[in-house]
Amino acid sequence: MPSYTPPLRDMQFVMHELLHVMDDLQQIPKHAELDADTVNAVLEEGGKFAAEVIFPLNISGDAEGCSLDQTSHQVTTPKGFKAAYQQYIEGGWAALACDANFGGQDLPLVVNQMFYEMMNSANQAWTMYPGLTHGAYAALHTHGTEAQKQTYLHKMTSGEWTGSMCLTEPHCGTDLGLMRSKAEPQLDGTYKITGTKIFISAGEHDLTENIVHLVLARLTDAPPGIKGVSLFIVPKFHVNADGSLGERNAIFCGGLEHKMGINGSATCQMMLDGAIGTLVGQPNKGMQGMFVMMNAARLGVGNQSLGLTEVAYQNALVYAKERIQMRALSGPKAKELPADPIIVHPDVRRALLTAKAYAEGGRALMTYCSMLLEKEHYHPDEKVRKDSGEMLALLTPIVKAFITDNGWTATSGCMQVFGGHGYIKQSGMEQFVRDARINMIYEGTNTIQSLDLLGRKVLSNNGATLKKFGKLIGQLVAEEGVNEKMAEFITPIAILGEQMSKFTTEIGFKAFQNPDEVGAAAVDYLRVAGHMVFGYFWARMAQVALREIEKQSAAGGAGNQDMFYVAKLQTARFYFAKLFPETATAMRTARTGARVLMDTDAVFA
Repeated sequence: MPSYTPPLRDMQFVMHELLHVMDDLQQIPKHAELDADTVNAVLEEGGKFAAEVIFPLNISGDAEGCSLDQTSHQVTTPKGFKAAYQQYIEGGWAALACDANFGGQDLPLVVNQMFYEMMNSANQAWTMYPGLTHGAYAALHTHGTEAQKQTYLHKMTSGEWTGSMCLTEPHCGTDLGLMRSKAEPQLDGTYKITGTKIFISAGEHDLTENIVHLVLARLTDAPPGIKGVSLFIVPKFHVNADGSLGERNAIFCGGLEHKMGINGSATCQMMLDGAIGTLVGQPNKGMQGMFVMMNAARLGVGNQSLGLTEVAYQNALVYAKERIQMRALSGPKAKELPADPIIVHPDVRRALLTAKAYAEGGRALMTYCSMLLEKEHYHPDEKVRKDSGEMLALLTPIVKAFITDNGWTATSGCMQVFGGHGYIKQSGMEQFVRDARINMIYEGTNTIQSLDLLGRKVLSNNGATLKKFGKLIGQLVAEEGVNEKMAEFITPIAILGEQMSKFTTEIGFKAFQNPDEVGAAAVDYLRVAGHMVFGYFWARMAQVALREIEKQSAAGGAGNQDMFYVAKLQTARFYFAKLFPETATAMRTARTGARVLMDTDAVFA
């Protein structure tokens, strides 16, 4: 059976030693009095909830799955899920980073994100129920009327009601301009909405008494395409003027999807038959509100794979230390045993180090992005808000696609460490792999994220935002460029930083002549950009580790070194030696262009 230990030490390292988040947070008025001890204490308790309450339900929830009563359209979640959710509410976890005006605790988004990383490690399927609510909450908080906020946000903040996002239809996924769901205006200002939605996570369940669905649909006089899409609140139960629940609304679960993974999460086919909804924002401007939810979800999906990468690594490491097979190529290491633990074998270490490097690099990036989101919304300086939003827009597709691609690689590699024991259910490893696979698909496939990064976030402004990130690299290079101990970390990112500008310009010029060049290069381009970002953070982590090692050595000799920093430095060396060089291959394949893909009609005839 698998186990899980919240990575609190590394979280504290990233927050307080690498990014110094408290310095930024204390510039924001509502966090001015917050201190590191409080943040650490909250996360320690959050880790206990993840490890002790929902982690034990992960395997059983996957085996049992959800069930649907076709008569009542009620979905029952796996045994223990509802009781765990009640503990979640009672612990105040739903309100952690929500607005105090609606009953929230107003803690930083970075705290909530780290709490969710631990919950994703513990039980991604369970975590999706409250996770979807945060996106719906954000959309209503940004675009809802005051009446809508007062009606829904208090209950969503407390966790008493959950939320869902209803976008996809049987004939359209990413291309939402093709949707057919219709919204007919009524005399009282509401709308009757009719249509079918599929792949709706947490669309129906038994954890809460009400579900607040955010639904995309077309007004009867809407223009064609994406410019004719509107956003509506469609609650499972109508809400009376006094806040009590009224009659059942005409939105029902018509079926549950049978999936490869996340079986404890109800993925629903939702049927709307004249369901009553209220408009969010302006008519035909629904994507503005939905993108608030979708962008939050994209960061959340990256966090899901980060959590799975961490828990897979932890369990593979334990197994590799205990499982004995063969002898080390360089001679026996455990002479008292009939064979050596498999951790002595180089390729086992490669798999473990890959997962560790991707988990810790992902955690640094996720924390950085959480702080950007915090500053975009709440920093008192308008320029800081604008710059933070611009940088976050650049990094969001990297968080979603790069971390989830890495999560698939890492969980698969960790399963491989177990050999045949990883392929059977008892170890729990095959579930981590199955659960990780969906993260590359939903909330915009990773190819869509790659197109977004290259086409919208880079080429559309001639790489201006990318150059701003390049300046961060340049500052680090200037700071450490003459430090020989940092050369193995600084030289690779300095070289890639110089190459990136030429690489981007070259693809942009080809795309100007033939737009298919963007589609042909985008996935490779995102891998390069992802490593550039990870490389920057790994170089900074190595910088901190080296300084601490030198400080401790000066204070008490080499034997006084904290092994945390030694491990951090060794992982950084592995990352730059074994993973970062993917950039050379990705740039080469990106440059091959569209012809080898598109001039292939005979292949598909």
